[in-house]
Amino acid sequence: MKRILSLVLVLVMVFGAFAVNASAADDGVLRFDENGEFKIMHICDCQDDYPADPEMLTFLDAVVKEYKPDLVVLGGDNTVGPENMKQEDKDAAIKELVSVFVENETYFTLVFGNHDHQQGFTDDELFVMYQKHGGKYCLAYDADPSLTGTATHALPVLGSESGKTELMLYMFDSNQYVSVNRFEDEYDSVNPDQIEWYKNVSKAAEAENGKVVPALVFQHIIVGEVYDALFHEAPFDMGELSRTFNGKTYSFLPRTENIESGFLFEFPCPGYYNHGQFDAMVERGDVMGIFSGHDHTNDFVTELDGIKIVNTAGATHGGYSTDFNRGVRMITVNENNPGTFETEMVTTRQFAIDNSDYAEAVGISKFGAAIVIAFGDFLEAMGKFTGIFSRLF
Repeated sequence: MKRILSLVLVLVMVFGAFAVNASAADDGVLRFDENGEFKIMHICDCQDDYPADPEMLTFLDAVVKEYKPDLVVLGGDNTVGPENMKQEDKDAAIKELVSVFVENETYFTLVFGNHDHQQGFTDDELFVMYQKHGGKYCLAYDADPSLTGTATHALPVLGSESGKTELMLYMFDSNQYVSVNRFEDEYDSVNPDQIEWYKNVSKAAEAENGKVVPALVFQHIIVGEVYDALFHEAPFDMGELSRTFNGKTYSFLPRTENIESGFLFEFPCPGYYNHGQFDAMVERGDVMGIFSGHDHTNDFVTELDGIKIVNTAGATHGGYSTDFNRGVRMITVNENNPGTFETEMVTTRQFAIDNSDYAEAVGISKFGAAIVIAFGDFLEAMGKFTGIFSRLF
C-alpha cells in the first residue's frame, strides 16, 4: 500500500510540475532559446568559509554576466564553515553565494554535498535558507520529502516553440556518509528509493510527451561506474596503488585514452555502496550525462554504455584545488540535436586572459595565467600520449 501511495504521489507531483511550468508566463519556466539552445552553468565545491573569498565571488559574478546561463546548478559542498557555526553566519553565507545569481536575475537550483551539513545544520534547514534568499530565482524543491536525502527533484525544459518537454534535468542528493562497520564511515550514494523515484518520473515524462525525453543528471558524489570507464582492473589489491569498488579492484594506471577531455588528478571517490543508479539510467535510455563535483581537482569527461560521466573541478579558493582547472563548467544542449550536448570548463586563468576587467579586479597577471594554462595543456597532452601505452596493460 505504501508503495502504491508513493507512486501516486510521484505522478501527481510530476504532472503538476509540468502543468505549472506550462501555464506560467515567464516566471520560473525553463525553455530553449530562440536559437534552440539551453545553457547550464555547473558550479561545484565553492565551500569557502564565510565570508567567501572575494576572488571566487568576483569570478562567479563575472562568468554569469559573460555567459548568461539559462540555469545555474550548484553541485554540492556549496557553503562550509567551522563546526557549530552560528546560524546567522550560515544564513549569511548562503545569502552571499546565491546573491550572485539573484542580482544577475539568473535561475538556479542545487544539490547538497557531504560537507554542507557539517556546521551544525541539517540539509532540510539549509534548504529553507536557499529558498528564502533565492526567492523566485531558486527553482529547487523537494519532490518527495519521504525520499532519502533532501531536495531530490526534476526540472523540465520546454522547447523553444513546441511547448513540450524536450529535456529533463534530474537533481539527486547523493547524501553524506554511510557506516560500513563499527569503526568506519564511507561516502554514501543515491539510494534505492531515489532511483525508483527517477524511474517513475522518467516514465511519466515519456508518457506525457510521447517519447523518451533526453536528460541530464546532477549530483555531488560521482557514480562508481567511473572506475570501469577510467581504470584497468588489477589482479590483486595493491594498497594505495589500487581502489576497490563494486567487488572489483582497479589499478592506479588509468585508461587515459578514455578521457575525452580534462584532467584526472586524483582517484574518483564514489559512494561505498552501488544501488544500481547507473544501470537504471542505462535501462531507461534517457540520460545523456551524469555531472558530479566532490573531487575538486578532476574535470574529466569520459563515457560508458552511452552515458557521459563528467566531473567538474572545484570553484573554491579556500579548499584544495589547482590553478589549471579551478572554475565552472558550461553545458549547452541544442534541441535540434537531441541526445547530445557540448561541455567545457571555464577556468579562472583562461577567463582572466579573455577578460581584462576581471584580471585587473582580482590581480591576476595575464602572463602568469598563460604560463599556467600552457603547463596544463602540456600535462593534458602527455596524459593522452601515455594513453597509447595504457592499452598494453
